[in-house]
Amino acid sequence: MSDVNDLTGRLEALEIRVAYQDQTIEDLNATITAQWQELERLKRMIQRLEDQVREAEASAGGPNLPEPPPPHY
Repeated sequence: MSDVNDLTGRLEALEIRVAYQDQTIEDLNATITAQWQELERLKRMIQRLEDQVREAEASAGGPNLPEPPPPHY
């Protein structure tokens, strides 16, 4: 009889561990999803900033144009 009680106790302990592990997995999944969304938002923001810098460079003549020599040359 003690073997049955021992097995029952071990089975209950395993079921409890599985329940906690399931909750941990759900929490980790939610965290990863939130981080992925934040990463995508930041990528879009960087792309917009790169576009703004390109536009500003284009309207200012761009960095590829040679700078004229100073007047004392």
